Amino acid sequence: MLKISEILSMRRMPCTVIVGGFFGDEGKGKIVAYLAMKDKADIAVRGGVGPNAGHTVMFHGKEHKTRMLPSALINDQTRLMIGPGVLINVEVLLQEIKNFSTSDRTFVDPQCGIIDRIHIDNDASDPNLKKIGTTETGTGPANADRALRRATLARDSIELSEYLQDISNTVNCSIDSDETVLVEGTQGTFLSLYHGTYPYVTSKDVTASAICSDVGIGPKKVNDVLVVYKAYVTRVGSGPLEGELEQEETTSKGWTEFGSVTGRLRRASPFNFELARRSVMLNSATQVALTKLDVVFPSDFGKREFSSLSGEAKKFVKKIEEEICLKVAIIGTGQELEDIIDLRY
Repeated sequence: MLKISEILSMRRMPCTVIVGGFFGDEGKGKIVAYLAMKDKADIAVRGGVGPNAGHTVMFHGKEHKTRMLPSALINDQTRLMIGPGVLINVEVLLQEIKNFSTSDRTFVDPQCGIIDRIHIDNDASDPNLKKIGTTETGTGPANADRALRRATLARDSIELSEYLQDISNTVNCSIDSDETVLVEGTQGTFLSLYHGTYPYVTSKDVTASAICSDVGIGPKKVNDVLVVYKAYVTRVGSGPLEGELEQEETTSKGWTEFGSVTGRLRRASPFNFELARRSVMLNSATQVALTKLDVVFPSDFGKREFSSLSGEAKKFVKKIEEEICLKVAIIGTGQELEDIIDLRY
C-alpha cells in the first residue's frame, strides 16, 4: 500500500511560472494569454516589480495593454491576482479594472506595496536613476522604502479594500485542489537586481524563484518554468547589449520596437545563445517559448504548424534547442494570440 507522502508526490501540480529570458520585452504577455485560453487557467497571478513593465496582447484584432493586471485577463473565466511582492500604482490598477471590466475577478494581496506620488517624483528627479535609464514609474524608490520598512501597503488603501485577499493562501489552495495556475513574471532575467547587468537593472530579483516568492509559493508547488525568448534581443534604456546593431540596421531588419510603458526606442541585437543558456540555468527552466519568429523569418508569418515553417526557421529553432538543451515548446509567428505553434504535447 502506498504511503500518504507517496500518494501526494504523484499528484499533478498544475502550476506554471512564466519569466523573461533576456532583458524584458520578450512577449511574455502573449504567451500567458495563450496559455490562459488554451489551458483554461483558473488563476493567473502577477509577480515581479510593478507598473514599470507593460504586457501587450493582440486578440481578435484588438490590442490589450496592461501594466498591473495579469495578461490572462482575456479569458473571462480566469481569476486575476496580484501577489504580495508586487508594487501597486492604485490609479493605474483601478483604471485597468475599469477598462477591462474585471472588478468581480480581480484580487490584490494586502501586503502589496503602494507607489506614492513622491516615489514617482523621486524616480524622475534622481540623477543616478536618470543615468541608469529607469521607467520613472516610482518602482525603485518604492522598493527602497519597503526595504526601509516605511512603505504604505495595500491593506492601508481604502480604494483597494474591496479587492483585498490573501493571495498566497488562495494560490496554494488552488494548486492543492488541482486547479490550473499561471504565475506571470515581469521584466527579464538580466534585469534582475542580483543576476543582471548591475547597476543597469530593475529594483529586485525577477528570476523564477523570486517570482514564486512574490506570490508566496514554494518550489515544490511548481511543475513547469517556461522561459520566454524573442527571436532577437531588445533592451530599453542604458546598459550593455552584446552585438548591438546600429539603428539603421535594426530598421532594415524590421526589428524596430518601442517600449510599451515608456515609449522609448528599444535597442536590438541578434539572438544571444550564451545569455539563453545562462537564463535556463538561473531559472531552472523546463520549457522554452520563442516569440516573433516571423519578424526574423517574414515568410513564416502566421504559421501554426512546425512542419509548415521554412527550412531556415526550422534550423534556427533546432539550433536554439541544441544550444540550451531544452525543447522549444511554443513558437509565436505573429501578433495575434492564435498565431502560435504549440509543441507541448
